[in-house]
Amino acid sequence: MPADEVFEDSLFASLYDHFNGWDVCDDFYLGLARTLKSGRRILDLGCGTGLLACRIAEEGFAVSGVDPAEGMLGVARSRPGAERVSWIKGVGQTVRLPERFDLVYMTGHAFQALLTDDDAIAVLRTAHDHLAVDGLLAFETRNPARKAWLSWTPDKRRSVVTADHGEVEEFFDTKADPDSGIVDLAAHYRFADTGKTIIGRSRIRFVELDHLKRLLAEASLAPVAWYGDWDRSPLTETSREIIVVARRTVDLQVRS
Repeated sequence: MPADEVFEDSLFASLYDHFNGWDVCDDFYLGLARTLKSGRRILDLGCGTGLLACRIAEEGFAVSGVDPAEGMLGVARSRPGAERVSWIKGVGQTVRLPERFDLVYMTGHAFQALLTDDDAIAVLRTAHDHLAVDGLLAFETRNPARKAWLSWTPDKRRSVVTADHGEVEEFFDTKADPDSGIVDLAAHYRFADTGKTIIGRSRIRFVELDHLKRLLAEASLAPVAWYGDWDRSPLTETSREIIVVARRTVDLQVRS
């Protein structure tokens, strides 16, 4: 699956971190990494601009970051500390690495960029095949019951930052297909100095919990924890997030 233009284009990629800085989700995945011994291998699938990958690598872990978008990888490779991470351009459905990893994670709601069951299962199988014995997979997807896209409208959500390009305003238009769970997003960026506006388009999919459980099972993965938010609160029907931590089913069988 090709990368969406908001991730592939170098201008859009250069703006990404200004609107998506370090957040509680990053604390969650950093916390998972810290449960491992220093030096263990960690795979960031859909690493984007590499903010989290570089931070985890600072703590002595051997981190590999995979992403299909050259625009995002360009930002990642120029980040301070980037030399500590092995950057790989590739798609999660087909990438194959010689290492096995103690932690594989997908953050930034990267899982929602997988618009079909075939793509989702292929990426989950990639994660499965790259897990070391007792390795963990962790990722999140927004709970469709919360209908987050209804708040992604110009009248409800606007952000303004000062970037290399001066003051930039971001807002969204969305269109949801209730049958497929796919939401089309148009990200608008207006540059105050020039009055110019550029629009980047992307698509994401919202997956129900029971559907997600079936996808995990198809990839021979079994959840060991479900969370509804980044404070590790229990998953409920109205939780904002669906956060899953899983292992390979064969590893669970050996442990039992």
